Amino acid sequence: MELMTIGAFAGRTRLSHKALRLYDRLGLLSPARTDPVSGYRFYSEDQVAGARLVALLRHLDMPLAVIADIAGKPPAEAAQAVAGYWAGVETVMADRRALVSYIQATLTGADMPTYDIQTRTIPQRTLLSISRHLHANETGAFFGDAFARLRSAGPGVEGIAGCPFLVFYGEVSDDSDGPIELCRPVASDGTADPAAVAADVQRRVEPAHDEVFIRIAMKDMGWPALAPAVDALEAWVRERRREPAGVLRQVLIADQRTAAPDTPVCDLSVPLR
Repeated sequence: MELMTIGAFAGRTRLSHKALRLYDRLGLLSPARTDPVSGYRFYSEDQVAGARLVALLRHLDMPLAVIADIAGKPPAEAAQAVAGYWAGVETVMADRRALVSYIQATLTGADMPTYDIQTRTIPQRTLLSISRHLHANETGAFFGDAFARLRSAGPGVEGIAGCPFLVFYGEVSDDSDGPIELCRPVASDGTADPAAVAADVQRRVEPAHDEVFIRIAMKDMGWPALAPAVDALEAWVRERRREPAGVLRQVLIADQRTAAPDTPVCDLSVPLR
């Protein structure tokens, strides 16, 4: 098999010597042979297509670890992986476009979306809850475990007062870790399962109270899509000179995993004194 020097291979693939050495160190594109004495790298003709693919994927700002995974797949699977990666990029960009619009509207005082803001009375109830300091990438694992444990801890409560809810004591993002609390109302006379109620499960009685809320559809979930709704709740509380009895909540009224875009899935709420 005839081999090319790194210079010839660089010319064929339009990759610099520096890039080829980096990709070798990272295991992305190893030479077909490295001279044990001189350290010179040699490449084969059948490595050209793979090297060009690496270069093209880097133009997408794709992380090297993702490129390594895609480069090791058969062509059809690699194409699907590229599509999946790009769908994630477009989701992030859509969120950022929404954030830019929100920041601009905040800076210029432009009109924000209007919402149907309502109030309701929540009776006294018993809550079981689990709290955690979490960053954004840790919430999925926490919710899966915490929901299962709280569901198995005892009988629930009917109606809107029985819906589980999240309490945000701080922002949950890549930089901020909340904390966040998942609460589930349970029957006050129910017997909790000792196996589910461990030391990190708290039990408390929440007094009866009013709360102001905005119903949110699946398509409007996430941050920063919820930011204007949060602003609207805060403005409502200020304008009516009401005193919050707690921080922002998400009352979970439907399963977000199966909801259609227009399906209401949560009530963004603030408890009132």
